[in-house]
Amino acid sequence: MTAKLNVSDFLHGGDYNPEQWLDHPEIIDQDFNFFKEANINDVTVGIFSWAQLEPEEGKFDFSWLDDIFDRAEAQNGHVILATPSGAKPRWLADKYPEVLRTNEDGSKNIFGERHNHCYTSPVYRQKVQEINRKLAERYGHRKSLILWHISNEFGGSCYCDLCQGAFRDWLKAKYHTLDNLNRAYWAKFWSHTYTSWDQVHSPSPLGDQTLLGLNLDWKRFVTDRTIDFYEAEIKPLRELTPNIPITTNFMGGNPPESHVHYDLDYQKFAQHVDIVSWDSYPNWANDYESTAHLAMKTALMNDVMRSLKHQNYLIMESTPSQVNWHPYNRAKLPGMHQMGSLQQVAHGADAVNYFQLHQSRGSSEMFHGAVITHQLSDKTRVFKEVAQVGQDLVNLKPAKVTHHQAAKVAIVYDYDNMWALDDSRNYSNETKKYWRTIQEHYQYFWEHDIPVELISTQDDLTPYTLVIDPMHFMMSEAFTEKLRDYVQQGGHLVGTYMTGLVDKNFLAYLGGWPKALHDVYGVEFQETTTLYPKQHNHVAAFDKTYTVNDYADTVTVDTAQSLATYQDDFFAGSSALTKNTCGKGTAYYVAARTEEAFLEDFYDQLADEFGLKPELPIEKQGPTVSIQVREKAGQQFFFVINFSEKPATVTTTKSLTEVLSGQNVAAGAQALKPFDVKVYTV
Repeated sequence: MTAKLNVSDFLHGGDYNPEQWLDHPEIIDQDFNFFKEANINDVTVGIFSWAQLEPEEGKFDFSWLDDIFDRAEAQNGHVILATPSGAKPRWLADKYPEVLRTNEDGSKNIFGERHNHCYTSPVYRQKVQEINRKLAERYGHRKSLILWHISNEFGGSCYCDLCQGAFRDWLKAKYHTLDNLNRAYWAKFWSHTYTSWDQVHSPSPLGDQTLLGLNLDWKRFVTDRTIDFYEAEIKPLRELTPNIPITTNFMGGNPPESHVHYDLDYQKFAQHVDIVSWDSYPNWANDYESTAHLAMKTALMNDVMRSLKHQNYLIMESTPSQVNWHPYNRAKLPGMHQMGSLQQVAHGADAVNYFQLHQSRGSSEMFHGAVITHQLSDKTRVFKEVAQVGQDLVNLKPAKVTHHQAAKVAIVYDYDNMWALDDSRNYSNETKKYWRTIQEHYQYFWEHDIPVELISTQDDLTPYTLVIDPMHFMMSEAFTEKLRDYVQQGGHLVGTYMTGLVDKNFLAYLGGWPKALHDVYGVEFQETTTLYPKQHNHVAAFDKTYTVNDYADTVTVDTAQSLATYQDDFFAGSSALTKNTCGKGTAYYVAARTEEAFLEDFYDQLADEFGLKPELPIEKQGPTVSIQVREKAGQQFFFVINFSEKPATVTTTKSLTEVLSGQNVAAGAQALKPFDVKVYTV
């Protein structure tokens, strides 16, 4: 049974570490006064607090945590209680050194940092369950407890003998026999044939790093091992508090690429949490892209998180000002905090939480932004902007029951494909950029306020009018058939260069594409040309000419119609964009990586043809203003955000209510200040 988050308000709060201030009770008193002033209604406590909760093995001290629960409840606040497994106490590592991680080169870590533990270690699993059981027994029935926060930002891997054994067991369960393993890994190449399961070892700089199937399976195993540890950790919580939902904070979107989290398959992991939460740290006010462009990439990450379970999600961490670990740690400009926070709510977030509520006085994150800074004041610009967001979320309470507007467009992304493409030993390591390609295809829809979901190969395709499947290098035959079925039933598909080249074992397809892929696109792949950075081709389409960069596929047209042709090089005149009718639907193959203008024109035609553009009571002038819709049962909330340093104007086409101010707005021009946010409802 999936437990539900039973909260009627938007959550506004974040990580709080009162154990750092136990010798200053007056500071904790003041903190809670400031929390009330800023409309902070939740605190996340217990992260990395194991040494305070269990200072010696078997000796527990919950008095300070009891006090925080009491204080939160006195203010009708909520508590998100974290399990402390992300950073173990010294006594545990000293007494049980096997819990420490082993590195890729076989060296053993000493105590330090966080997540420096082996996910396979029986001792560590036992100790984690013990402390979690104590927490559940003590706090499971407190009225303020609304959510379990498991560990913190799971990541990394261990290469110890225990993990090697678990990896071999994982491979045995997958392949059953060594013959199957050797065939899947094409192990006769370089005489790498396995003759015993004991010979299997994780990829290592001291051994194999070029056995591509092994590399991919290790990444898959690390995700499964992490999930297995997580499931062991939550066992006492499910037993003792079955009605309290469970999450763990995911990551992604960090500068400069704003990339999806790479190391763990969140599409798998999300199936094991009750609600998705994530830590959002865009580098607003950077010097290499516009605010609107970064807003597009941040919107995409929010859509990723919403799409993992196709439901609302939580911002578990964000910063009220700056971070301390970006390459350049610039504070947000005035107005940016409201802009960024409400963008997340607009895309389906039901919480705006911060790391951190009270700034640490020392250690590695002492200069990371906080609601309450070293000034210990409620008069700072940051505190006032946080309080404004808190008031906004109070005003937005009627929107809490709503969800992001349903999407007609989906973009497929796949972790196996991402890992395999990066490790493919082909093309160019500098220009593959799978996630940037997804951003480029997403951009048109964000700029035109067309909702998008980011889906896995396991998701149902039928709810979507248009499915975009870029750079799907590693594709199973089952998914090729799924695409064909989707199009035959009336769906519309866009695929791109570097698609359908290897199967899920990282073995090349022989004899061309799988039949289903050929059927759906009506072309046959021939080869991919990789261009150097200064080399370009050109494509003629839509009565224009567009520049081709990085990659160009050549294809043989069978049943498809050619919509665009290459202009240069030995494949001048061949098809660069095709359209194929397959059953009741159509499939387009974009054979080259083009400049942004091509995708803008291409998707503009598809949006008109397939009726993708939403009908909104608000008209805008350009792409720096975003309009996102949350809705339920006919009630709609229109989030209008100006992602620009310049004023903008939108036009309301009917009378609306502006929710944040409570004012009624007549039809006509509405002014937006730089970074301004308006939320309208009918």
